Amino acid sequence: MSVRLGKIGYLNVLPIYHPLESGILPLDCEVTSGPPAELNKLMDAGKLDLSAASSVEYARHADKYYLIPDIAIGSRGPVQSVLLLSRRPVEELNGETILVSSQTHTSAALLRVLQAKLWKIETGFFTDNATAILEKGERPEAILCIGDEALNLRYHPDYPHRIDLGEAWRQLTGLPFIFGVWIVQRESWERDRGRVKQAAEMLLAGKRWGIENISDVCVMAAEESNLNDEEMCSYFDGLVYDLGDEEQKGMRTFYENLVETKIIDRVPELVFLPEAV
Repeated sequence: MSVRLGKIGYLNVLPIYHPLESGILPLDCEVTSGPPAELNKLMDAGKLDLSAASSVEYARHADKYYLIPDIAIGSRGPVQSVLLLSRRPVEELNGETILVSSQTHTSAALLRVLQAKLWKIETGFFTDNATAILEKGERPEAILCIGDEALNLRYHPDYPHRIDLGEAWRQLTGLPFIFGVWIVQRESWERDRGRVKQAAEMLLAGKRWGIENISDVCVMAAEESNLNDEEMCSYFDGLVYDLGDEEQKGMRTFYENLVETKIIDRVPELVFLPEAV
């Protein structure tokens, strides 16, 4: 069997996966693409060997996974693709109900942390497809949207208040925020270590290629989006693909806040693959 690799179906991972899927770099994997919430479920069920996943998925099931070192998706300030769109200032949302995209786990958890620690408000939540809801003419008081949907909806005329959750986290903590990580099933590692390690190495090679060729990636991404080349380059400039000391500190701080807000029971240890890749 081929190694089963999960891929977030958003433009923000194009720098990593384009060289692998286009043949620029070799990749012998069966690739499954989907939103973070779906990849989380597949990893939890053991249906993928390694995948991009929400940082919350690692926190909830850290005993099942290893982190792949030095690869992540996050920001050191505005991320542009994780937005709370609101019809009124965020401080006035107390007691309201927010529509949360069904595609996200980490961003929904981050929103709850920010409400408790930064804005001091409490709201209700319901989950649905934001784009479909808006197309039907409905106008929820506020919407949490992520990924390509957030990029496309960020200037919606009925939502004049746009809160970038990456920037809000920076305001709260001064740290980077890691939305997604790449994780490996521990069982897959024990069963087929050689091929899983090779797949992890190729992901890191893809990341290096993408960073070195980010200008070309911006042009490719703009062709698949409502954003022009300049806007897309601004978007990629704000993203973090590393998982260094500062990013790990941001993750641990997030996990500490998740414990405080009773979203998870304990702060997990960050455990990386036992062999260097």
